[in-house]
Amino acid sequence: MGRAGRAGAWPGAPGLVLDRSLVLSWSTLVWILAVITGLEAETATETKATYIWQTGPWGRCMGRECGPGGSQSRAVWCAHSEGWTTLHTNCDQSQRPNNQQQCFRVCDWHKELYDWQLGAWNQCVPISMRNSGVQRPAICTRGEEGIQTREVGCVQKADGEPAEDAICEYFEPKPRLEQACLIPCPRDCVVSEFSPWTTCSKSCGLGLQNRIRSVLAPPLFGGSACPNLTEFQTCHLSVCAGEESLYSLRVGPWGPCSVPLLRQARQAGKAPRDADKPGRRDRASKDGNKEDSKLTKDIDRLPKNRDRQGRKEKLAKDEAKPPKATEVLTESEIIPNEDVQPTEQTSESDKVEKEVEKRPKEGGKLKNKKDKSKRKLAKLANRNPDRASRQADKAKRKAKKAKNKEKREKMRERVQERLRDKGKVKDPETTELIKKKRTRNRQNRPGGKSWALQIGYQTREVNCVHKSGMVEALSFCADSSLPMTFQACVMSKDCEVTEWSEWSACSRECYDPNGPKGERTRSRKVTQFPVGHGADCPEVEEREDCAPQGDKVPPCIVYSWKTTEWTECRVDVLLSQQDRRRGNQTGLCGGGVQSREAYCVQSSAETTPNLGSLRSKEGFKLRKRRIVNDPTGGMGNCPHLVEAIPCEDPSCYDWLVVKLDECVPDNEKACGPGTQNPQVQCVNSDGEFVERQLCRDAILPMPAICEVPCPKDCALSPWTAWTLCSHTCSGKSTEGKQTRARSILAYNAGEGGIQCPNMSSLQEVRSCNDHPCTVYHWQTGPWGQCIEDSSIPAGNSSAGRARGDDNSCSIGMQTRKVICVRVNVGQVPPKKCPESLRPDTVRPCLLPCKRDCMVTPYSDWSPCPSACQTGGNVKRKQSRKRLVIQHPANGGQDCPELLTQERECDAPSVCQGYRWKTHKWRRCQLVPWTVRQDSPGAQETCGPGLQVRAVSCRKQDGGQADVEACLKHSSPMSALTQPCQVPCQDDCQLSAWSKFSSCSADCVGVRTRKRMLVGKSKKREQCKNHQVYPLSETQYCPCNKYNAQPVGNWSDCILPEGGRVEGQLGMKVQGDIRECGQGYRYQAMGCYDQDNRMVETSRCNSHGYIEEACIIPCPSDCKLSEWSNWSRCSKSCGSGVKVRSKWLREKPYNGGRPCPKLDHVNQAQVYEVVPCLSDCGQYVWVSEPWSIWKVSTVDLKDNCGEGVQTRKVRCMLNTIDGPLEQVEDYLCDPEEMPLGARNSRLPCPEDCVLSDWSDWSPCPLPCNSSSSRQRSALPLRQPGEGKQCPPTTETEPCKLNANCFHYSYNITDWSTCQLSDRAVCGNGIKTRMLDCVRSDSKSVDLKFCKELGLERKWAMNASCVVECPVNCQLSEWSPWSQCTHKCGLAGKLWRRRTVVQVPQGDGRPCPAQMEQWKPCPVKPCYSWRYSAWSPCKAEGAVCGEGLRFRNVSCFVSDGSGQQELSPVDEELCGDVDFAVDGDANVTLEEGCTVPCPGECYLTDWTLWSPCQLSCVGGDDLGFGSVQVRSRAVVAQDPENLLQCPEQEHEARPCTEGLCLEYKWRAGPWRGSSRLVWCQRSDGLNVTGGCPLTSEPISDRSCDPPCTKARSVCTEAGVCGCEDGYTEVMTSDGLLDQCTVIPVLEIPTAGDNKADVKTIRAFNPTQPAASSPGRAGRTWFLQPFGPDGKIKTWVYGVAAGAFVLLVFIISMTYLACKKPKKPQRRQMNNRLKPLTLAYDGDADM
Repeated sequence: MGRAGRAGAWPGAPGLVLDRSLVLSWSTLVWILAVITGLEAETATETKATYIWQTGPWGRCMGRECGPGGSQSRAVWCAHSEGWTTLHTNCDQSQRPNNQQQCFRVCDWHKELYDWQLGAWNQCVPISMRNSGVQRPAICTRGEEGIQTREVGCVQKADGEPAEDAICEYFEPKPRLEQACLIPCPRDCVVSEFSPWTTCSKSCGLGLQNRIRSVLAPPLFGGSACPNLTEFQTCHLSVCAGEESLYSLRVGPWGPCSVPLLRQARQAGKAPRDADKPGRRDRASKDGNKEDSKLTKDIDRLPKNRDRQGRKEKLAKDEAKPPKATEVLTESEIIPNEDVQPTEQTSESDKVEKEVEKRPKEGGKLKNKKDKSKRKLAKLANRNPDRASRQADKAKRKAKKAKNKEKREKMRERVQERLRDKGKVKDPETTELIKKKRTRNRQNRPGGKSWALQIGYQTREVNCVHKSGMVEALSFCADSSLPMTFQACVMSKDCEVTEWSEWSACSRECYDPNGPKGERTRSRKVTQFPVGHGADCPEVEEREDCAPQGDKVPPCIVYSWKTTEWTECRVDVLLSQQDRRRGNQTGLCGGGVQSREAYCVQSSAETTPNLGSLRSKEGFKLRKRRIVNDPTGGMGNCPHLVEAIPCEDPSCYDWLVVKLDECVPDNEKACGPGTQNPQVQCVNSDGEFVERQLCRDAILPMPAICEVPCPKDCALSPWTAWTLCSHTCSGKSTEGKQTRARSILAYNAGEGGIQCPNMSSLQEVRSCNDHPCTVYHWQTGPWGQCIEDSSIPAGNSSAGRARGDDNSCSIGMQTRKVICVRVNVGQVPPKKCPESLRPDTVRPCLLPCKRDCMVTPYSDWSPCPSACQTGGNVKRKQSRKRLVIQHPANGGQDCPELLTQERECDAPSVCQGYRWKTHKWRRCQLVPWTVRQDSPGAQETCGPGLQVRAVSCRKQDGGQADVEACLKHSSPMSALTQPCQVPCQDDCQLSAWSKFSSCSADCVGVRTRKRMLVGKSKKREQCKNHQVYPLSETQYCPCNKYNAQPVGNWSDCILPEGGRVEGQLGMKVQGDIRECGQGYRYQAMGCYDQDNRMVETSRCNSHGYIEEACIIPCPSDCKLSEWSNWSRCSKSCGSGVKVRSKWLREKPYNGGRPCPKLDHVNQAQVYEVVPCLSDCGQYVWVSEPWSIWKVSTVDLKDNCGEGVQTRKVRCMLNTIDGPLEQVEDYLCDPEEMPLGARNSRLPCPEDCVLSDWSDWSPCPLPCNSSSSRQRSALPLRQPGEGKQCPPTTETEPCKLNANCFHYSYNITDWSTCQLSDRAVCGNGIKTRMLDCVRSDSKSVDLKFCKELGLERKWAMNASCVVECPVNCQLSEWSPWSQCTHKCGLAGKLWRRRTVVQVPQGDGRPCPAQMEQWKPCPVKPCYSWRYSAWSPCKAEGAVCGEGLRFRNVSCFVSDGSGQQELSPVDEELCGDVDFAVDGDANVTLEEGCTVPCPGECYLTDWTLWSPCQLSCVGGDDLGFGSVQVRSRAVVAQDPENLLQCPEQEHEARPCTEGLCLEYKWRAGPWRGSSRLVWCQRSDGLNVTGGCPLTSEPISDRSCDPPCTKARSVCTEAGVCGCEDGYTEVMTSDGLLDQCTVIPVLEIPTAGDNKADVKTIRAFNPTQPAASSPGRAGRTWFLQPFGPDGKIKTWVYGVAAGAFVLLVFIISMTYLACKKPKKPQRRQMNNRLKPLTLAYDGDADM
């Protein structure tokens, strides 16, 4: 190529040719410039501000109507790319999104039209495939995580049309579209270990050995396939002496059972088209007639012997009656049909032919004649006649038919005539009787045609097979005798049933729509039972629910529950109420337990008693008190509430002076004597304010005399209020007094003024309560019994009944004693007490009726045992009872003593059993000679056959029964057929073995059994060979030795029957059954023979168990201490609590009554808390009058100035009569204590004198700092001239919690439930208190809250219930159950009881043992068991289809499943159903296949493997369980391995699988290799299942190899040394040599060289050199590991030695260091306070 070809033209400059390298450089430059330009443009674009439209979410769809047509809007705004909002004009207006759109407006009724449609979950996709960043795990342990998706859409429910998702989202959130899933790890196939090698397939020459294994777990989830289940290896035992046999006889399976054709049928079968050929048919008919005539002549020529005569008689009978398939027997048998059933129209010639064929001597002649007729028929079959000839043949046939009929009639007459001559035919009466008997037997026959059996035959093929599997001619197997190719069989028939019968009548004879339904049945009969392999019978009985219909159906009796009266209330003492001081417990009251019985009756009558109403009841000087807390036991428990004192002038209303007005001087002067007018209010005798007009008869108080001091007079304070009266009454030694006082406020001014009085005038005393101390009150006694009131006329006696009160018969009268009592004296005359307050002494009452005892009618008799019994003759009893529903009262009639009746049941009949009766076997029936005549060696009169027998159903007493009864209630039916052998002339016939003779004693002598030759065999010499045909057998007598030994555990401790114990107070404990004391426990005894086989316990002279005494400990209840004294009220003012407690003295054990709930703090205390109210005025401060002024700066002239006054202040106990007794000051409120001294100024003469300050006015509520309070003083003496009075008022601001308080009610907690005095449980009252609390949290008197009118919305009392202690009540022990096992060691007898009354409160709990057991007498377990299958054998051939057999034998065991079964005599299993493992279909033979020599075949299926879960680490992964079975390949010849079939395995799901894990196991190293295998968690060694990634190495060959002495290849793959040697390494890390490790030998105590320590070389290969006492005492110190590195323990020892060295140096330094002199320190002599720490101990 030239330059022009290699150069390119510059764009835009044609004709210019440049070099290619120059062009490339220029293009590169252009590309760089373009990139730079693009970057600049992009930068410019980025720097330029960008604006975009942004939208918000769509709003709610709005519209007038539901459905489409609505609209919704959203916000649209312009935003900068950086996120901030800007003007709309900055964004492109053409791209602005819509802010409105149409929508579907959803309404509530759309929920019925739309719904979410959920699609199926798709396949699980690994996460690694969805996300590229996620790596797939290299090792799969639990599985790979994945995600599966599905489609979800909103659709219309009606047609499934899709709709908008928003419609469905309105009602329900959209379901999730994806979910996590788990892709299971691949599970490889797991196979078992190989079996041992089989024997060589050939005894000589080259053969094969096989070993096989089975599949334990199939491959799952893409795991590796199963490996080969078979391994082969060649074997050569010896060299064959002759030529190896290459051919074998093989038999095929037996063909279907078929019936041999009759002669006529066989002929018809060979010429099926003769029906349309008249010529041939005519000829055939003619031949048939000839044949018949010849047969008739043959009959006439038969010898006149007895057999022939019998046959002629039978023939005559058969001609005289229609042919039947079965014979009619007189004993009602089930008779299988021995002969082939003939067709409906059977000619007489065929019957005769059958009779003749039974004769073996004439069989040959007849056979030849039949063959000739066959050949004639065959020739006729080849002709083809025309229509005319067919018509001619038709006429000939008719004529021939009439001729044959006539001939048969003549033959019948001739035979009957011959029989009549011999007297064989009975007279007509006898014939009629025979017919009736046959008819009756036919009707009574329980099967008839339904059990008809047809005996047929079946054949099989015989082939000659080459070892390669090719079928060759039989001539190649000529050296072997050919097997039998036919055998007799039973024709199979399906089960046939009749139509359903009519429904039976309904078992329920009355109509109840709400009651249980009845039942009706219908059935059908079996007309043909299944025979052979026929189909089984369907259900022959149906049941269904029914209800009788119709107008005449009576209604069912309605039953209902009724109850007796409640028994008397029984009170159990609460544990918290136990008190030793209560000596008499019989008077307990309160809650308790009542019981009653419930019984079922046909109708119920209920009465509702009416309770009579109670009359409710409503001065002298009176005082009253009220009930604060009502008692729970009624008003009678409270004392009297009113007391009266006689007075002289009784008045109901009087004036009360409230206060006195200011003193007004007389004559309108400024000072001097004056008066004070009283302010009064009208009050009643109770002190309550009433209207003023009621006091119009009372005397108004007079104005009081007073004096207003002048400026120079002595100024006195006003009189104080009168104190409370010192006594409530006056007597000889007591007199009520009241005092009042006043004090000097200012002295007079010398002369001219009124002098101050002396000290005695400053106090006044007056008498009060001058009435005598005689207090009276009415005292009432209890109401007496209700007695008949004679004042009420008899006509009114039914008033109670008129009101429907059945419990009252008339109105009576109750009286009580009412007396007047003087306090502290006793009864006084009634006139001393106010008559108006006298309580009633008589009240009406309702007289109860005389109530007779009422009992229910007797119940029905308890059922007797069923109509029949299978056990012993035990007489049963039946009983009936009646209940007391009303106990007698008020003198009514007593209850009858007899409430139960018993009588013996009628002797039940023995249960009818059914059994199969087998009849004698019929003659052996051979396969027809026409079938077996071609078999080599076959003889016409002998060979294998089949024989049948009749089977009938019988009752146990021998009576006839329907076959269906035996099918339902009896064991499986015996076989109807059995193979048999008709002996040939040369065969030896022997009888069956007899039973063994009896032994005279065990272990002594022998026993024998015999048999004998039968028939002509007695004369044959070959049968007399007793070695081949032994006629007797001998056995040693069994040597039985028995020993008894205990088996199983001891039973529960069982108390003797009938023990009853009464508890305290006559109460019964736990259902009246004794629960503790001495009992007995039992252990079973087993009897074994010398072979350790279990036998009946009677052989050991044992009754089956042993017993020993035992003790059941008695329960002990929880015991508490007595109640402590009540504590003081927790508060001195307001409401508090009082507490008392009990302490735990003894814990319960052995099921005693539990302790009540203990205190959480100390776990040993029971508290009882009640509220208490401390009256805030209970303790009050009482102050005496102020003392005389003591002036400190005395102005002797004026006696005035600064001074002090004092007074005594005492804390007094306040009572209803006032403060009486001085108490400690701490009981009074210290905040309210009055001042005991005060400083003030004594006014001088002519100074203004003011009274004491009044109380502060109350602050207005609510408290506010802007409000204030004030107090004032009154001027008592006006000032002199030129002087003024000080301010008479003072004001101060109101401050919260200082001088102003808020008040509120505070409610306390509820108290514990308080019962009446002697009550222990039941209904009570719990109380709480109301406190008035000041805002500073101080409790004050309730009057402060009451004055404010605060709302009181709380109930102070509430009813409560103390749960009554209800002891557990148990039923009686049930009777002992039947034994749980019919035999063996595990049998137990159980008895149980139930809880009748569940315990409540702290009642006695139920015992834990609600059931008891004791062992049953031990019985041996006999059972039928199969033996192992015999090897498969193809009779008469080397291979092919054959049979294998097994036997059924009687075995004994102890029923535990741990003892091996031992065979015993079959007689011991006589009472055991003939079944194996519950299967009554005992199979003793089955077909099998014998492989031919050289054939490769599959083994039988293995058993299903155990069910196995897919799990990891014991956790189920949720993929289900699976089990598997397999078939392995077995080969016999190396040449045929390529022709072997494929191995097979199949899996199926299962339930309740096991979680099995697989782990690698490794054996010890043997040189450079070791054994590594996989093991399942159940200990089974397997192949597969273990992860290959974690497989341990099995080979550790080192490179270079270890050639040094004593060197080995270590697991790490490097050379190391043997035990006892250490490695010496080269500089490049290789092993240089192995040196002996120094050995430190620690001598033992018995060593003679114990005082010498030696280090010597030790040869590890000779461990026996050391003495036995030193075993384990020698240590190998190997500082170097197998890899040549220093071991870790060497560093540890070095570090420990270093630390020890540092410690020794430090201690040495400290010991040698010179101590410093101690410095004296100035001790502080001040005593320090001693602090005691209280640890909570009560002894501190």
